[in-house]
Amino acid sequence: MEGAFGAGKAGTDFNPVEFVQRPQVILRLLNILFSIIVFGSISSKGWTFDSKKEVCLYYSDANACNYGVGIGVIAFLAAAVLLAGEYFFPQMSSVKTRRHYVIGDLAFSGFWAFLYGVGFIYLASQWTKSDSSPAASAAGNNLRAAIAFSFFSIFTWAGSSFFAYQRYRQGAESAFATAYETGMGGPGGATTPGSAGGYTSFPGMGTAADPNTIGGAGGMAGGMGGAGGGGGGYQGPPFSSAARPGTIGDYQPPTY
Repeated sequence: MEGAFGAGKAGTDFNPVEFVQRPQVILRLLNILFSIIVFGSISSKGWTFDSKKEVCLYYSDANACNYGVGIGVIAFLAAAVLLAGEYFFPQMSSVKTRRHYVIGDLAFSGFWAFLYGVGFIYLASQWTKSDSSPAASAAGNNLRAAIAFSFFSIFTWAGSSFFAYQRYRQGAESAFATAYETGMGGPGGATTPGSAGGYTSFPGMGTAADPNTIGGAGGMAGGMGGAGGGGGGYQGPPFSSAARPGTIGDYQPPTY
């Protein structure tokens, strides 16, 4: 059963197989893998020494290498934190804490997808301008891999943002849902008009089990002079001016 923001009820048992199969978790793992490839490829093969000076192989643009490593390292750390958040998310009993996590995930994932898009264009542009040097040829596979997985990371982070937006919508809709909309009335309670069960009355009303029903088992029919039995609600005796047996009629002052 789902709780707020599409997560299970707090305190439910952890199922590792179900956890790994979640789309959000799969995307987190891909984000971690792609980020390692991006910053690892540039860190290991993106630099060369020229006259005792370290030069970036992306058209000798140090900013290109630093940008690729920077977004890759931050993406790795953020994806690891968000993956841990996926584990603790169903255990968050506070709806406010869940909302903050979802909003943070939505904002960061969307922003990082944009940064990876900029990085892909930036690295690809600088690589096409690079000279065909022996160092560039030796490191070509690593540098092209960094460009390719920057492109793939656009879609994985955009997918994470999409699922975060879906969670946010579920949380926003459930916050304004009423008992009539969610069907929490249940048997004997208030439900949507026209739904199964409709509006119900108090149990036993108008039935033979109701002690107030005239003619019910052990009812009050005998005490009312045998006034008609049968189903229906309780009806009081009609008003009458006739004197009741055993009662004093009109009051008369005593004579002395």
